[in-house]
Amino acid sequence: MEEVKRGSKPDFVLSDDEILRFGTRLCVPNDEDLRRELLEEAHCSKFAIHLGETKMYKDLRQNYWWSGMKRDIAQFVAQCLVCQQVKAEHQRPAGSLQPLAIPEWKWEHITMDFVIGLPRTLGGNNVIWVIVDRLTKSAHFLPMKVNFSLDRLASLYVKEIVRMHGVPVSIVSDRDPRFTSRF
Repeated sequence: MEEVKRGSKPDFVLSDDEILRFGTRLCVPNDEDLRRELLEEAHCSKFAIHLGETKMYKDLRQNYWWSGMKRDIAQFVAQCLVCQQVKAEHQRPAGSLQPLAIPEWKWEHITMDFVIGLPRTLGGNNVIWVIVDRLTKSAHFLPMKVNFSLDRLASLYVKEIVRMHGVPVSIVSDRDPRFTSRF
């Protein structure tokens, strides 16, 4: 208030009844209890319905100002127990799961996946290619290197799987469709 009276704070105004304002907004004194009461009223009252930090800041800044106001609001909202427990889902509801049909014959329908990030073996392999029959749950574990080309994967597949079990009707993989179609 002393600096405003001297004129060194041009953005602040001191009214006739000794009320300090920042532009048109009321300056809230550095009183923790008072600020907490303002935050609780703006966030937890029946009319406020636990607003998020952005909306709460926009609403409060229309009438009030204090140094570090945005940070205080963000901390207050982050510590609100009700807001932590009730999180709205911002996605469309997922559709029903589509179960895979039960295979009728072994090695007609298979799944494949890669286990990566393994330590390098003496042969230089650091990936395991896991191929599983969906009916019998029997599996082949093929060692390979992470930089194998698609052609090399296909030839390894023919050599190890097709040779023993024939060509499958379907392959389920968590790889992208481009990998599956090119494979």
